Amino acid sequence: MEKWMLIDGNSIAYRAFFAMPPLTNSAGLHTNAIYGFTTMLLKLLEEEKPTHILVAFDAGKVTFRHEGYTEYKGGREKTPSELSEQFPVLKELIQSFGIAQFELPGYEADDIIGTLTKLADEKEVEAIVVSGDKDMLQLASERVTIALTRKGVSEVDRYQPNEIMEKYGITPQQIIDLKGLMGDTSDNIPGIPGVGEKTALKMLHEFGTVEEVLANTDSLKGKMKEKVEAHQEDARMSKKLATIYREVPLEDKVNEIAYSGYDESQLAAMFRKLEFKSLIERLELPEAGGVGGAATEEAKYEVVPARNLSGDELAAFLAQSESVYFEAIGENPHQAKLIGIAVAGAGGEKIVVITYDELMDPAVAEPVRRWLEDGDAPKRGYDLHKAELALAWIGISLKGTAFDVLLAAYLLDPTESNQTLASLVPRYQLPGLAPDETVYGKGAKFLVPAAEILAGHLAAKAEAIRRLIPLQQADLETGGMHKLYYELEQPLAIVLAGMEKQGIKVNAHTLEDLGSELAQGIARYESDIYAHAGMEFNIGSPKQLGDVLFDKLDLPVIKKTKTGYSTDAEVLEKLEPYHEIVKLILHYRQLSKLQSTYVEGLLKEIRRDTGKIHTYYRQTIAATGRLSSQFPNLQNIPIRLEEGRRIRKAFVPSEPGWTILAADYSQIELRVLAHISGDERLKEAFIQDMDIHTKTAMDVFGVSADQVDSNMRRQAKAVNFGIVYGISDFGLSNNLNISRKEASQFIEQYFEVFQGVRAYMDNIVAQARQDGYVTTLLERRRYLADIKASNFNLRSFAERTAMNTPIQGTAADVIKLAMVRMDEQLRERGLRSRMLLQVHDELVFEVPPEELELMKTLVPEVMENALALDVPLKADVSFGDNWYEAK
Repeated sequence: MEKWMLIDGNSIAYRAFFAMPPLTNSAGLHTNAIYGFTTMLLKLLEEEKPTHILVAFDAGKVTFRHEGYTEYKGGREKTPSELSEQFPVLKELIQSFGIAQFELPGYEADDIIGTLTKLADEKEVEAIVVSGDKDMLQLASERVTIALTRKGVSEVDRYQPNEIMEKYGITPQQIIDLKGLMGDTSDNIPGIPGVGEKTALKMLHEFGTVEEVLANTDSLKGKMKEKVEAHQEDARMSKKLATIYREVPLEDKVNEIAYSGYDESQLAAMFRKLEFKSLIERLELPEAGGVGGAATEEAKYEVVPARNLSGDELAAFLAQSESVYFEAIGENPHQAKLIGIAVAGAGGEKIVVITYDELMDPAVAEPVRRWLEDGDAPKRGYDLHKAELALAWIGISLKGTAFDVLLAAYLLDPTESNQTLASLVPRYQLPGLAPDETVYGKGAKFLVPAAEILAGHLAAKAEAIRRLIPLQQADLETGGMHKLYYELEQPLAIVLAGMEKQGIKVNAHTLEDLGSELAQGIARYESDIYAHAGMEFNIGSPKQLGDVLFDKLDLPVIKKTKTGYSTDAEVLEKLEPYHEIVKLILHYRQLSKLQSTYVEGLLKEIRRDTGKIHTYYRQTIAATGRLSSQFPNLQNIPIRLEEGRRIRKAFVPSEPGWTILAADYSQIELRVLAHISGDERLKEAFIQDMDIHTKTAMDVFGVSADQVDSNMRRQAKAVNFGIVYGISDFGLSNNLNISRKEASQFIEQYFEVFQGVRAYMDNIVAQARQDGYVTTLLERRRYLADIKASNFNLRSFAERTAMNTPIQGTAADVIKLAMVRMDEQLRERGLRSRMLLQVHDELVFEVPPEELELMKTLVPEVMENALALDVPLKADVSFGDNWYEAK
């Protein structure tokens, strides 16, 4: 039996965007609307099991309705770029689901859906319409159900004529009369001024239609009668505008909307691009594309267990090896279990596999350990950074890193989030690799296979690495990134591993004491909140909190989510002026997060054997080149609140009498912008060591330094940093809590003053359009596939990426350079000082007392001379008995 599902694409995407928290993937694409749409779609597919599906979109801003009323939808603000950039990708996602999508110039999605529901009625087919627009209720019939989203987009209320009558006391056909009387501000449909839903329904219950209301104005009284008589034409026109047109020339499109399910590999590839890992797991989609069209070949190598070779034979084989693969199970390298090593010999004729048990056998372990710890014996592999850490925790030092396939893959395509070996080989038309999940299983089904199967899998990976190396080396050379790889990224991986193995000492008692203080503060806030609410409730429950704020205290509702009232930080900040309880809740939340995530979370991360926290720096995640800290993330410790800053008190030197020293770059991205753009005003500010935010406020507002107040400087700071990240008027308006018009004017004023910046933005986009990519000052390359896209939204996103990548990427390169050179200086000078952490633009060291004066000079000197710019780099140094004091 047929069942049609017709989805209003624009409406659902719009609602998802405002219902979901901001989400971006590592390429910087906003994905919250796409994610919300996808979760809704998956839920409906499961519940409705449709045989036919269509997603309808508006084809443009102008429709036939504008012919009679040019102001139709004229009051709408421009769609935020953060949403508009998602539409092309959303349509690509819908295609990967195998779902039809229609749009037709001159018509709206409502009209397409309305025409198909009419056809469904004629064919006596069951249909469900999914939208967030109440206008769709006019389409309801015995066979057509209207599902209106509520609580964000994940839940819907279903309406047929009976439900509409029960809720409104009118028929579906009278919905257009309702809109005719009350209008619709979202579509700029005027209606009759002063007539709201309640009044309009009362009129319709008495008279039935707009026309009958207008014919019986004598029955109305006072000002209402005057308003209705004065706005008769508005009411007639509004009813016409609200009427969904059901004669769109779709011809016979029914066959095109037949749905037979999605192709798992296509959907998995799309989810990987969007980084919807939870959805891949939920649908049990393949993690990687498997062979992915790569040529398949019979294995031409012999797999040899290490135990089958004598010590001398094994040593001789390792000495002429061409590639190595380390299989360490577990995402956190500090806890990963090494289960095997595969080494490919010269020409790839023989691959020796060493299992963990064999590695523990002295007869095998001795030659293997000698080879691994020999810095003159080159190791070419995949993710050698992780391997170095996994080996270190079983007492083996990996030395002699010569080439890392993962690092090279990252440089060659930094926006690709899935750089597994199984996903890499198809790109080079090499023999396909079995994805790990097909060998080990997933989740609870994970199991290390029998020795023979494991050996074959590891051998295939070692062979894939051997064949990838020369291909990637050639690509690095062609792309101008040979120097970037060998002089920055590869040495940095070794520096990072050294920092991670070293770890940073954490005083558990200090954390516990802070936890006790936080618990007392949380209890005080809890008590005050209960007093203002007049009742006790679960403050951590969004539902109960929403009931208190919006039902009991009657605060204005800002937005709703799939679970009811939204009580996120953005909403609470807007509610703060309305009631004292809101500020208390915000502080309560901040302290609770500090307690659970940072105090309790960090205590769990202290290793018993070292008394330290050993974070892990991901070098191949951010498309801009930035490092990412994990297990735990030490770059995310909040420092805006004093309580958050005090967490740093627990981070102390590992040696008695030593000092923590911290140095951070001052406004490095803006200095890079000054250099790249050549803007004379920006350069002047940094050369004269002026406060850049005050300088910006002076120039934009046209005032002297002493006239710049704190609000002016705050606005200038938001724009300064916003420009670096390609901020839109929508983003800036949210940051500063001003209107989008004011934000747009502010951005325009900025570009009027800093014309060199504007020229840079224009020129870099033109260059990207010509080359297809942009580079940092160190030649880090980022390709922009959509820079010439005909679709405005895709092209706009690529243009913003072109503008900000050289700035952010160069800033990332600079601190990486400083780390490599600082490590060289420590070793060359024979210093005992140790580099412990990198936190965005800050480096943290522990320093013995006799080296403190030297390090106070050496660290900023190295950082400030990492890369020569037209403006000086500046690094501020501080030190103390703990990280908190080094501020």
